[in-house]
Amino acid sequence: MFDKSIELFPIKQETAYLANCGNAPLYSHGADEIAAFSSARTLTGSGPVAAYGQILSSLKRSLADLTGAESENFSFMKNTAEAMSLIANGYPLSEGDEIISYVHEYPSNHYPWLVQQRRGARLVLLDDTDPIGDLAPGRPRGWSMDDLERAATDRTRIVAISHVQFTSGFAANLAEVGEFCDQRGIDLVVDVAQSLGALPVRPEEWHISAMAGSGWKWLLGPVGSGIMYTSPEFRAKLDMVITGANIVVQGTDYLDHTWNLLEDGRKFEYSTVQLSYAAALGRSISEVFCKYDPQDVRDEIFRLQDVFLSRVDTKRYRPVLFAPEHRSGILAIVTEGDLSEIVAKLAADGICVSARGGYLRIAPHFYNDDDEMIRAADALGSLPQS
Repeated sequence: MFDKSIELFPIKQETAYLANCGNAPLYSHGADEIAAFSSARTLTGSGPVAAYGQILSSLKRSLADLTGAESENFSFMKNTAEAMSLIANGYPLSEGDEIISYVHEYPSNHYPWLVQQRRGARLVLLDDTDPIGDLAPGRPRGWSMDDLERAATDRTRIVAISHVQFTSGFAANLAEVGEFCDQRGIDLVVDVAQSLGALPVRPEEWHISAMAGSGWKWLLGPVGSGIMYTSPEFRAKLDMVITGANIVVQGTDYLDHTWNLLEDGRKFEYSTVQLSYAAALGRSISEVFCKYDPQDVRDEIFRLQDVFLSRVDTKRYRPVLFAPEHRSGILAIVTEGDLSEIVAKLAADGICVSARGGYLRIAPHFYNDDDEMIRAADALGSLPQS
């Protein structure tokens, strides 16, 4: 069913690449888009820039197909941090308003909210819960709906969480969180960097007010590309904190300084973007992630993880196994020894994994195959014990 060919994923020639939660390999046809755009600029100057709106519109249509959301609600960003900063700094917060987040959030979804304390807002951090017993003491694990419900008050304005935690791989049940927030008039803001492209993401179905993610992880796009989604109601609340020539209706009539803002996601694309990156990301999404059902991609990732687990010594390499609804593309492993040394030794054998938060992370994508999972498990087994 899945095209796992070396033609589309040349990295398979040399490497069993199981670090898709970090910097995933660039989809080969995405690389073609970047090369073609650069070549056209070399030969024609501004020629390909004439397709500015067309390239961005195509990317957003693909994002709409992938998520079931309206294309006009998407914005092209450089990264998750840019999007979250636009959201957090533009959101109307008053003295005493509360933002609920998780104590071990990735910095791109922590610092933008932390600095809102300068406006008198209060950042409330959910503590770790331990849904898997004492397997991972002292390491990030996840949070619970019970704690979220207890933390919410009539001053809670935002819940800002990651769909998938980058360390443990704990996935939030966004349908449940979204329903909770919707019933209480709370805006749900989600970092989807570790889920979009690996798990189904349905922002409008799940009452997500805004979400942001990077393009170079599970979406197999270029480094320096990202996306932002905002619902129309949420977008109308946000003040503009970065401005430029591209945010107004009059477009290229640059001497018309009328403050006439665009109302869709383009209002946040304040200035010139990296068009070749947008084209590359759009092609990856349209040709790969709109070709396959997101649930089938998720199931293939989980199947590959299970192949690895069936082969590896799970006493020496102890997996963090969440309930099915909290499972993600990141399989976190607890083991003894220096994780950076383990990562380096595997890399020397042509196997790429990563480590964060005290875990070894095994993160296959659909393009990986069973042999690569077995190879990784066997390589781990052959390492000397500390």
